[in-house]
Amino acid sequence: MAVKTKPWVGWREWVALPELGIVAIKAKIDTGARNSALHAFKLEQFEEDGRLRVRFSVHPLQDCKDKTVVCVADVVDERWVSNSTGHRERRLVIRTPVQVGKRSWPIEITLTNRSSMTFRMLMGRTALQGRLLIDPEASYLLKTVAAVPRAAGKKPGTKLTAQQSKGKRS
Repeated sequence: MAVKTKPWVGWREWVALPELGIVAIKAKIDTGARNSALHAFKLEQFEEDGRLRVRFSVHPLQDCKDKTVVCVADVVDERWVSNSTGHRERRLVIRTPVQVGKRSWPIEITLTNRSSMTFRMLMGRTALQGRLLIDPEASYLLKTVAAVPRAAGKKPGTKLTAQQSKGKRS
């Protein structure tokens, strides 16, 4: 019987949310957070074919308001979530596949305004459980999200170094 190994990731990684049209977004890998969260604004709930849905906008790159992705997803829940400062907020929850390196699996993500936060996405331990090993000293160990250079304003085919992907804040 073959032993399945889990990939190593750093405390921050480029990930993709392909069903939302987000080809690359820098995510903080946060085992201290139970839930995953995505920066979202202009949330608009609506009903379609008997399903509750949400349309929202995302600035996938920190400090870059020129690039906006408009997303639509089914609402799977609405939950009270406490942030790191203890502030409680009622958030919509969606379920969508996340791509980390060459692997992809569905996760639940809460939608919230993270404009004051360094990372546009936070991957909590529920999304990570049983799938990845985390090296808290490393960053950007998986470089297979193909669109990272393009999303970061680079020409297709150019490599994005860890230093370039850090941005001015980390």
